[in-house]
Amino acid sequence: MKLLQTLLLAAALLSAGAALAHGDKAHAGKPGPVRKEQKDWGIAGDPKAVTRTIEVQMLDTMRFVPDRIDVRVGETIRLVHRNGGKLMHEFVIGTKKELDEHAALMLKFPDMEHDEPYMAHVPPGKTGEIVWTFNRAGEFDFACLIAGHYQAGMVGKIRVLAAGPKADAAVVHKQ
Repeated sequence: MKLLQTLLLAAALLSAGAALAHGDKAHAGKPGPVRKEQKDWGIAGDPKAVTRTIEVQMLDTMRFVPDRIDVRVGETIRLVHRNGGKLMHEFVIGTKKELDEHAALMLKFPDMEHDEPYMAHVPPGKTGEIVWTFNRAGEFDFACLIAGHYQAGMVGKIRVLAAGPKADAAVVHKQ
């Protein structure tokens, strides 16, 4: 009985890992509608509600440009990711804790694959995008979680400012 339970658990873990594969292979297009799930850093946005577009370069020097983004609470942003390098890169939004945990998993399972609306996996020379509504104030992180990239410093910050004149000035200043 214990052997059967162990085998079932191993099979479940292996199938979960396959469903989350990453690696350097290009992912298929996102099938069907985007799953809208409230996260600490916001929720998947409606492309018709986009208030502005921010382009982010993904570099083989393990950097994003820009690596700091300011937005206002309630803004729906189209984040366009341009991979100008020769390596696969990705852009994942989250909290530092969640990105740290996911990066550790990526080191163990480098071929993980996932399809979340706050992630863009971008092959060399290509573009990807995320449409996201930032509906909670705070400071959040983004990173490339491909094994070794996060550890090399491919990270950045998103500051979501509460509405108001001071927040408006900070957002305009950063653009």
